[in-house]
Amino acid sequence: MVNWVEIILRTIGMLVLLFFAAKISGKKQVAQLSYFDYVSRITLGGIGAVCAIDLRVNYLYGILAIFTWVGITYVLDLIAVKSKVLRDFIDGKGTVLIKDGKIMEDNLKKEQFTTDMLLKQLRSKNAFKVADVEFAVLEPTGELNVLLKHDRQPVTLKDLNIKAPNEKEPQTVIMDGEPLNEPLATLGLSPGWLKGELDKLGVAIENVYLGQVDSYGQLTVDLFDDKIQVPAPTERPLLFSTIKKCQADLELFALATENEQAKQMYGKNARKIEEVIEKLKPILQ
Repeated sequence: MVNWVEIILRTIGMLVLLFFAAKISGKKQVAQLSYFDYVSRITLGGIGAVCAIDLRVNYLYGILAIFTWVGITYVLDLIAVKSKVLRDFIDGKGTVLIKDGKIMEDNLKKEQFTTDMLLKQLRSKNAFKVADVEFAVLEPTGELNVLLKHDRQPVTLKDLNIKAPNEKEPQTVIMDGEPLNEPLATLGLSPGWLKGELDKLGVAIENVYLGQVDSYGQLTVDLFDDKIQVPAPTERPLLFSTIKKCQADLELFALATENEQAKQMYGKNARKIEEVIEKLKPILQ
């Protein structure tokens, strides 16, 4: 066999083999790899490269080496799932760099982490002042996780005693100008409903690059032509305005009537609608 043909075939074979080896090792991103995972993948890449271009190396030996390496790492990963001791040894443990608002200088030196590196990592977490940080730990992957002091944390709806509904994953119902029937069926919607919503927006489906339906059944679209402005959905704001108008009308009726019984009825129902408005405000506004 001609050398260049053999190199091409060996390269394709190694590419396929390493692809399946990567699939077996899990869906970890590069930033999530431990030292062991990092070294393991570099070694597999090195073995594959040597076997692909060095014709003096027996190809079967290379395949055997890859299978052996993948097998060892796979078994170690399985054991590490059940053994914290092995897991800590292989993956390492986090190192506290800031505790109770104070920088742990000894831990910085231990991890060879300079002050500039610490400040850079804090800025990436939107913590521009060390004084705002209560706790920070350097994970084995090299990522710094930060806990801000209580008075520096963002305000949540729970802090404001506002109940918000649970959000569901939006379903993509249009992609590259084509409707996706399976997500529509998952939502209990039909192609006819989709066409009706697009007619309301005044766009044709072939002009839609991406269309999604949120947990409230509201369709939002992104068009191929970015110069065209699509009107924002108005159903929820209009419904909210209509309910508020009903509440205001009842209050006016209560003020306008001279019948005491009717006045109390209008006032009572106005207060009930006001309670409904407070509950619906996070959803409709």
